Amino acid sequence: MTASNYSLKVNRELLDPNFESYRLSLDVIPTYSVELDAAVEEVELKDSQYTREHIRTFGMYNYLHLDQWYEDSVLFVDRKGRVLSLSVTLDSALGNPREVYSLNTEPTECEERVCPSISLTSATWACVSDGRCRLLLLRTGKRGDGSLSKWELLFSEDSTDPFIIVHSVSHVQDGNHTVEVLLLRILKNPAESKAGGFSVTLEWMTVANASEHGAEKRYEVKKRRVLRGKSVPHYAAVEPHGKGLMVASEKPFVFTHVDGRAVEQEEPEPMEEEKTDPIYFWQQTSEDVTLCVRMPEGVAKEQVQFGLTSDNLSIGVRGFSTLLQGQLYASVDPDASTWIIKDDKSLEVTLQKRSEGPMWPELVMGDRRGQYVMSEEQATLLHQTLAHLTSEDLVNLASHQYLFTVNVDPTQMPCFCLRHDVDALVWQPHPDQPGNMWEHVATFNALGYVQASKRDKKFSTCAPNFSYASLCDCLRRTFIYRQPSTLETVLFNRRQGRQVGQVAKQQVASLDSDQPILGFRATNERAYILTSRRLYVLKVNND
Repeated sequence: MTASNYSLKVNRELLDPNFESYRLSLDVIPTYSVELDAAVEEVELKDSQYTREHIRTFGMYNYLHLDQWYEDSVLFVDRKGRVLSLSVTLDSALGNPREVYSLNTEPTECEERVCPSISLTSATWACVSDGRCRLLLLRTGKRGDGSLSKWELLFSEDSTDPFIIVHSVSHVQDGNHTVEVLLLRILKNPAESKAGGFSVTLEWMTVANASEHGAEKRYEVKKRRVLRGKSVPHYAAVEPHGKGLMVASEKPFVFTHVDGRAVEQEEPEPMEEEKTDPIYFWQQTSEDVTLCVRMPEGVAKEQVQFGLTSDNLSIGVRGFSTLLQGQLYASVDPDASTWIIKDDKSLEVTLQKRSEGPMWPELVMGDRRGQYVMSEEQATLLHQTLAHLTSEDLVNLASHQYLFTVNVDPTQMPCFCLRHDVDALVWQPHPDQPGNMWEHVATFNALGYVQASKRDKKFSTCAPNFSYASLCDCLRRTFIYRQPSTLETVLFNRRQGRQVGQVAKQQVASLDSDQPILGFRATNERAYILTSRRLYVLKVNND
């Protein structure tokens, strides 16, 4: 059980430095709905569930589940304990959700209760939690054939603490069908005074077929691992073959138990970097970058060790460890770049950009020890450039904020979307490729900036083919942000005096409902919105 550090390498071919804005389109998004004969099984937080982690996990829970194996099929649990499925083929003729399984509502030893959860493990298997401490492994059959046959229970386990299912995968190990299940709990822990007396645990279970050849299938737990942390992870998923676990969180997780035995380990180093003064400051224009590096006082020119190529920079002082070294964000012209010593205590470097225009989000890839200094003119220009992207107030401009998780290919690990400068970048994990552990696969221009302004945003996601991204409010409104498309007519940018070849559309759909939105999912063609008493289908794309 080891952890490694990797860098996220941006694919610059997927960035558009010339992106201007989203143009509001008045095109109506066709919206259809079906009324539910029983309300959704919504769980309200108790007074004892007051922490930020409880609100993130249960208060903002997505009660609608998308079947990534069969597009345009969604599931949820209602108050009658029914697992209901709706598959859409013709939007204007929606049928009623059909029951595929009925949860046992008999009381368990579990006193607390959380949201029921569903994880579609494979094309023919599913994991379900009733929210009352019971885990169910079900054989579903082929869910996409339209028959919607009842699911068959093959394994169940009761625990003393409630949980939600975060992720599950199915694979064959040593000739036996095996299911990896990842559960999340928020447990009372008096030792965690800084976290409100609670801690977060991830339980990774391996459940496998233990029956002899030809005998009736019998599943049992083969391995159980427990991890503990102090914050709810943004992302947690099992590798497709059960070989590892990926977790993205604000605070570290550590293995505490394996098969009931405590794991002996040293105290983990904190993930947060110690707050120190920056060792360098930098500014930029569209043509060059100016860098000022702090150096030992009284350093002579002959002691400076300076190295520069078109893509790499190295700065040091003889007798001291290297001050700054690494790959530059973009290429420079070494012959046109210079450096001088200022005031006997700093080194000022001027780097000539090889490509004029694009602004750099960082100087040296992955180096966080510097501070970017924006001039007043640049700040004003940036505000003017970004202000027309949205009509709402700016809330957050954090550079690498976690935005959402999305399943693009059910045979691979879920993708995650991070804010990068003003954009939103989608990353595909490749645990079997150490040299390309996280691949930058898509970009949504300016979405990082736009989503930060949505004060009422509850859910965010994108289509699996990346044709659009969508933000959903707590009530009524859904925003669709489409990828740029070629214009059929000629359009000019009057400010820059040039012709615009593409435009990205923004659309807004507003539901005729005052019920809070409980679930939201997106496919290539449709967006699905779940309220307590109605399921809405938005026809976003015709193809």
